[in-house]
Amino acid sequence: MALLYDCLIIGGGIAGLQAAIQLGRYRHAILVIDSNAGRSNICRAYHNIIGWPSGISGPELRRVGRTQAESYGVEFIEAEVSHAGSHEEAFQVETRTGAVYRARTLLVATGLVDRIPDIEGIHACLGASVYVCPDCDGYEIIGHPTVVIGSGNVGAHMALTLSYWSDDLTYIDHERTGIDSAYREKLQAKRIPYMDVPVRRVLADGETITGVELANGRQFPFERGFVSFGGNIVRSQLAVDLGVTVLKNKHIPVDARTKETNVKGIWAAGDVVAHSEQVTISMGDGAQAAIWIHKRLMQQS
Repeated sequence: MALLYDCLIIGGGIAGLQAAIQLGRYRHAILVIDSNAGRSNICRAYHNIIGWPSGISGPELRRVGRTQAESYGVEFIEAEVSHAGSHEEAFQVETRTGAVYRARTLLVATGLVDRIPDIEGIHACLGASVYVCPDCDGYEIIGHPTVVIGSGNVGAHMALTLSYWSDDLTYIDHERTGIDSAYREKLQAKRIPYMDVPVRRVLADGETITGVELANGRQFPFERGFVSFGGNIVRSQLAVDLGVTVLKNKHIPVDARTKETNVKGIWAAGDVVAHSEQVTISMGDGAQAAIWIHKRLMQQS
C-alpha cells in the first residue's frame, strides 16, 4: 500500500509552490507532482510582483519556491499524472510511469497551456520581448513599436486592448481567419494596421524581437510583440475525472473563500481556476487553499 500523504499537489507552478510552502509550514506530509511544463516556465521576467521591481523570471521564481518548500520537508517528483480516483477513503493518483500515490486531500494546480504556433524565432523571445498577457506586460510596450501576432477576432481584440499603452501597433492575422467588420472599423479608428499574411519568422537579437518576416518575404521592424490566438488548453481533465465541475471554458469554479471545488477534499488554485490569470493571484489562491486544507486535515485528525 502506497504511503498516505496529507495532501497531493498536482502541479508545481506558482500556485502549487505557494500552497506547498504554506502546508509545509504546518508540518504536513506533502507531495508535489510536477510535469515541469507549466506556463511560468516561459516567462523571462515578472515585473508586477512586489519586491522585484527589476523583475524575476518564472524559472527562477519556481527554483527559489521549490527550495523554500523543500526546507519545510515538502517532497517533489517530476512526473505526469495519467489517472486519478478515490480508493479506501483517500485520493489516489497514478503517473505515466505506473507509480501510485495516495493522500487525504488533493490540490489541483495544473494551470493552462497557451496556444502558440511554432513560428521560427518566436520561442526565444517569449516572456522577454514577446508576451501573452496584457495585464502582466502591457506596460512593457510603452514607447516601443509593437506587433500583435494572432488569429481573427481574438488577435484584433488584443490589439485594441493594447492601444491603452501604445499608439504604435500592427496586427498580423497569422492564421488568416479574418475579422468582423466591427473589429475592422475599431482598428481603423485606432489607426492600427491589419495584415492577413502569415508570419514566416520572428527576427530577433537574442531574446529581443527586432521585427518579423512575412510569408511574402516582406520584413517589418518591431521592438515588442504580443501573441493572441485563443484556444488555450486548460488542464482540468484530471479534476473532471474526479467528478469536479468545470465551466464551459474548462476552468474550475471554486468556493470564493476556501478554494475548494464541488468535490469535498479537492481544492483548485492558479490559472486552472476561473479568474484573471496573474501570478500574484495564483500565489494568493495557493496560500488560501492551503489554509483551508489545513483546517480540514485538523478536523480529520
